[in-house]
Amino acid sequence: MTEPPTSAGSWTTVTGSAVPLRCWWMPGPPRPRAVVVLLPEVFGINGWLRSVAARLVAEEDVAALVLPLFARTAPELDLGYDAEALGLGREHRDQVTVAGFLQDAAEAIGWLRRQPGCDAVPLLLVGFCFGGHMAWHGATLPEVTATLAFYGARVAGFRPGGGEPTVAVAADIPGRFWSVVGCDDPLMPEEERRAIRGALDAADPAGQRHSAVELPGAGHGFLCDQRDDHRPAAAAAGWALLHDLLRLVAPPPAGEP
Repeated sequence: MTEPPTSAGSWTTVTGSAVPLRCWWMPGPPRPRAVVVLLPEVFGINGWLRSVAARLVAEEDVAALVLPLFARTAPELDLGYDAEALGLGREHRDQVTVAGFLQDAAEAIGWLRRQPGCDAVPLLLVGFCFGGHMAWHGATLPEVTATLAFYGARVAGFRPGGGEPTVAVAADIPGRFWSVVGCDDPLMPEEERRAIRGALDAADPAGQRHSAVELPGAGHGFLCDQRDDHRPAAAAAGWALLHDLLRLVAPPPAGEP
């Protein structure tokens, strides 16, 4: 992937929450099929996240917004993937609360619904790494049609800001929810993956809305082609799942592939 040119998207500030939200916005076509909200890794809204937004807009005719998770402590965070960046990102991660995130997400969704062509289309939430963790909470918002959480670690034993572990919110998710993790992810051992499967099965016994996908040979961060953990086969499978979910809840017009 390559980073999209600035002309393909722009920084925009969403107000109304406790702090301004500096987001990356790509409006897509005049009549997008869906709106996709992307939740970043601990590295902030960096070039890779912007490239994901660009790819979705180009391949699926959607609008895409990348929402910051660290607006209260590092509103312009944009890091690479070295050890120093990871340490800094985790410092900000540890200051996030679910309450603050839900407030930010609700304001961002309200802003999206006021954009041309975005008022009535399906809304998808897609998170990566820590964004994958927070996607569980974002999925509880009634405006969210479907959610895809990539390798959101620590959901079985932790909730940002305190309280019951994040997997407990599975019962409160009204839309579709797909969790995608690598079987070799050291941050998501079998015990964690079992808890995810159990929570989603309990919330959706018929398996019609929720799914826990585990990809063999993949560790943490496998989707990102800028990380050492990138695995092309697993990344291709992850992208295929994302396309499948989009087309399930927002089918292309008749006659289009």
